[in-house]
Amino acid sequence: MYCPFCSHDDTRVVDSRVVEDGAAVRRRRECEGCGKRFSTYERAELRLPLVIKKDGTRQSFDLDKIRSGMQKALEKRPVSADQLEHGINAVLRAVQESGKSEIAVGALGEFVMEQLRDLDGVAYVRFASVYREFKDVDEFLTAVKTVVGKK
Repeated sequence: MYCPFCSHDDTRVVDSRVVEDGAAVRRRRECEGCGKRFSTYERAELRLPLVIKKDGTRQSFDLDKIRSGMQKALEKRPVSADQLEHGINAVLRAVQESGKSEIAVGALGEFVMEQLRDLDGVAYVRFASVYREFKDVDEFLTAVKTVVGKK
């Protein structure tokens, strides 16, 4: 691997650690030329399915959209960044384990809601109210009862 500082082509691994709940390996490297250290991350390259949207169009799976939606739902809630990342990784694992080449946005939303329900009940209701497009208070109460019934 080339050094990002001096472009020397010989670096050595100083330390390796499993990160992101086992989804990646962080390697600490040192350049043999300039002696500077830097980190690299190794992840399995997996082909993610296309997402079939409600209008029938297809687009590539975007983990940043999952992260953004979960962060919005968890805004001002007592959930740590590590817990959020764990939830995001669980959604990603569920998508990968489905083994499908295409996944409906509805199924993807259900994976997200399952993780939010486990992380924080308020965040689950927030996300569900937007995702399921509640039409009246009864639908909202049903979502709340789902969280309350879980405890």
